[in-house]
Amino acid sequence: MTTHHPGQPEASPDVEREIAIEQAHVDRVYAELEKASGRARDVEADGMARGRTDRTGDVRDEELTGLFERDALVFAAARRRAMIDTQYEGLVFGRLDLGSEDSTAAEREVRHIGRLGVRDDDYEPLVVDWRAPAAAAFYRATPVDPMGVVRRRVLRCRGAQVVGVEDDLMVPEAPGDIVVVGDGALMAALTRSRGRQMRDIVATIQRHQDEAIRAPSRGVTEITGGPGTGKTVVALHRAAYLLYAERRRFEHGGILVIGPSSAYTAYIERVLPSLGEESVALRALGDVVDGMTAVRLDSPEVAAVKGSLRIRRVLGRLASRAPVGAPTTFRAFVAGHAVRLDEEALRRVRSEVLRTHQHNLGAAAARAALAEAAWRTVRQGERSDFLGAFEDSRAVDEFVAAWWRPLDPREVLLTLTDTEHAYRVGRGVLSQGDAAALAASYREAVATGEWSVADVPLVDDLLARLGAVPEVTREEQGFYDIEELDDLQSYGVQDVRVGLGRAPRTDTRAVLAPGDARARLMAGRIERAAAYAHVLVDEAQDLSPMQWRMVARRGRTASWTVVGDAAQASWPDLAEAGRAREEAFAGLERRMFHMDTNYRNAREIFDHARDVILPLVPDADIPDAVRETGVRPVDRVVTEGLVDEARGAVETLLGEVDGSIAVITPQRWAQRAAVLDGAGEGRVQVIDPLSTKGLEWDATVVLDPDAITEESPGGVRVLYVVLTRAAHRMHVLRPA
Repeated sequence: MTTHHPGQPEASPDVEREIAIEQAHVDRVYAELEKASGRARDVEADGMARGRTDRTGDVRDEELTGLFERDALVFAAARRRAMIDTQYEGLVFGRLDLGSEDSTAAEREVRHIGRLGVRDDDYEPLVVDWRAPAAAAFYRATPVDPMGVVRRRVLRCRGAQVVGVEDDLMVPEAPGDIVVVGDGALMAALTRSRGRQMRDIVATIQRHQDEAIRAPSRGVTEITGGPGTGKTVVALHRAAYLLYAERRRFEHGGILVIGPSSAYTAYIERVLPSLGEESVALRALGDVVDGMTAVRLDSPEVAAVKGSLRIRRVLGRLASRAPVGAPTTFRAFVAGHAVRLDEEALRRVRSEVLRTHQHNLGAAAARAALAEAAWRTVRQGERSDFLGAFEDSRAVDEFVAAWWRPLDPREVLLTLTDTEHAYRVGRGVLSQGDAAALAASYREAVATGEWSVADVPLVDDLLARLGAVPEVTREEQGFYDIEELDDLQSYGVQDVRVGLGRAPRTDTRAVLAPGDARARLMAGRIERAAAYAHVLVDEAQDLSPMQWRMVARRGRTASWTVVGDAAQASWPDLAEAGRAREEAFAGLERRMFHMDTNYRNAREIFDHARDVILPLVPDADIPDAVRETGVRPVDRVVTEGLVDEARGAVETLLGEVDGSIAVITPQRWAQRAAVLDGAGEGRVQVIDPLSTKGLEWDATVVLDPDAITEESPGGVRVLYVVLTRAAHRMHVLRPA
């Protein structure tokens, strides 16, 4: 057997015996799981056999019932089998010995804790699900309040093999028949190497963390604390707990987890599945709107314009204007009368309709209002005859199709590529410099074919104003050349003729011609915000006001878990963001949990970061780092060859740590530092400062901290984040 904790070269006979005892139980659990998996396969096969019919005609009601039963059985059985067939590392991770200080082995209850509940053939529990009330003492027992626990044991497993145990004694003196192994599970876990994905902490949750995890679901649960305090992983365990405790509500309504970046979501994606839950939507801020993905970051100046609530006035003006290329006058011969409406008359009709209808849902109302405006210019003959002729007019069909065509919010936003147009819609809201920068950012979007993360909430805001673009039905397509429509829709273009009668083909092609560079930005269909039962927001201090509004649309009836630390904020105007955040919560009940122990950083590393942030953010939430390595960070000035020095630092660190290493670089050094990405057989990652949010590595090499501060929207707060990503070693390199 392997050692039970780092630094002990060989396990003692007592330790070997304790590991063997736990291995026997784990073997029994896996054997029972294999039987359960077989039963699930049998149920799945039985489900497939139900509802079969040899009929080739209509299916009768009883046959439909059979098909429904089959699908339900197959789905439930397949899901159960997938859960029990996925043997995650450490399926059984804990044990409680319950009794009193003077109890005998026969009098004590043994309770094993794991990622899911397992029972034997007699329905006796072999493993208690970590979220069950019976498992709460595993996390909440302390020597001050042992909750009936004599010994708490953490099992360290590799697959189905027990490779070590760590014990915590909850009574002053161990009963004579109890062996206590190791120096404590938490400190053992803290010394383990980091990888490319976040580990769950289900085996080492502390009492104050467990209280946040098991807090009531209603209202808003806020989890605050400085770097390395475990806020993120506590919040993710809370999501798993809520699904367990109130499965019907949260599985049906869904849980949305929002993080700052795609690097973050890749890092945490294994935590919830490893805890037995897959009913969670995990999104980066650039992925919140269905059908849209963005990873590119705007400059801090442009991001500040797009993220502030003042941009809503600009979006409102964009949404109220006629589509680009729409006719400015209406002329037609209706019921024997020549009708003409000028630009001002059309503007009044549009304004009237938009007071009560979203643009994409207001086509019928627009046509009716246009007919009334036309009648007011004629007032001869019977009104009903005139309105009937207006409704049947092909000329009206063609005009309305161009004048009130469906609008994709992305198309509307891209009109801002024109600087003069940006000046006009931004007048009184944006300075000319801000408007010009906004226009330049959308020209960059067209050139790169990539939206920025700050664009996503703007598209979402416009979608809420305009309404979803109507889908073209097969019946409507029948009027036209299907091959042409399919060709256009492959570019993400919605047909302008929906529900408006036949329109000239040129009207559609005017929206977006095949081959237009903007087609890359218009690909696919974006959808209206889905409402979730629970919304979890991590790194909440980074959300702009517009991002808070976007998230709020998905949490209209939700409860919330919100995680953050103001000292790590990358959004500069915390007051404005705070107001948008309060509006999102809409007076919901609040509860607060504060994490004050830094489990991630060695004390030497965190002291270095603390000394950077406190002079500039004196009210920063400074946690207590509990672990020391005896090795101070390397912080030195490099006179020449910064990247060469970084390469040397990486080589040194590869020999000092076993796990992952990050080279964190500002934009000005990114291209040259990219050669280090993937070094050390993939252990080294080159990453930008903002993408480090929520991540951690065994060691980091930080390039040019002054440039990080200058380039980042949050200034020194972002540098503080960067300096608290390393668990064991850190090198800081400053150009002369």
